[in-house]
Amino acid sequence: MFKPFLILQLRPEDNTSDSEFAAILKYGELEEKKCHRIRLEKKGFPDGLLLNNYCAVIVGGSPFDVSTPEEDKSAIQKKIEDGFKRLFDDIVKNDFPFLGACSGSGLLGSFLGASVSTRYGEAVGCATLELTEEGKNDALLSGFPDQITALLGHKEACDTTPVGAILLLTGRACPVQMFRLGQNVYATQFHPEGDSEGFIMRIHAYKHHGYFQPHEADSLIQAVSQKETPHAQKILKRFVERYEL
Repeated sequence: MFKPFLILQLRPEDNTSDSEFAAILKYGELEEKKCHRIRLEKKGFPDGLLLNNYCAVIVGGSPFDVSTPEEDKSAIQKKIEDGFKRLFDDIVKNDFPFLGACSGSGLLGSFLGASVSTRYGEAVGCATLELTEEGKNDALLSGFPDQITALLGHKEACDTTPVGAILLLTGRACPVQMFRLGQNVYATQFHPEGDSEGFIMRIHAYKHHGYFQPHEADSLIQAVSQKETPHAQKILKRFVERYEL
């Protein structure tokens, strides 16, 4: 029986949201007709959303930060976070296939009780990440070299690997780069769908959002333009291949 992937997005800008969705389709080698896309920043989670209607969930990035003080969060951010708490109740309980990138990692980590703060924030760019011993044996990473490159940029991250989760990828500037809970619940601090085209668009869109100093935009664009991250993108492809029905 055919079931689509549930693609949950949180980017307020149409161009960055559309670019992210297109990249998920491209690097996941997914047909759009096999996806149900929801832009949560519009109205939050719709009523009656059932995991049983989907084969897996993929969550993209966002300018929202879990670590923002509650009194400073917008109404829609609070609504989204409340919705994810309900969704994670079902995902974790049922070990339901999930891949959360960047914001998806912070949301899941926070739900699992990990501290999420700005301690390990990283400027927009390409980072070298290292597989852990557990990562070398993971279904999404097996056969990878000991080190891979990935595009990222985040103001916050999990300070430690959530209790009960397994660290799969680590980095020098940010130790928790990818973890797995159970057998099917994954989170990456980097963007497996990331490419230079999409990141250049995000640099322009988030120039004044605190990810970097505005005067650094041109140098960051030049830096990401020269980077390729095939193994990070392969993680997304393998996730789709593993759970596609």
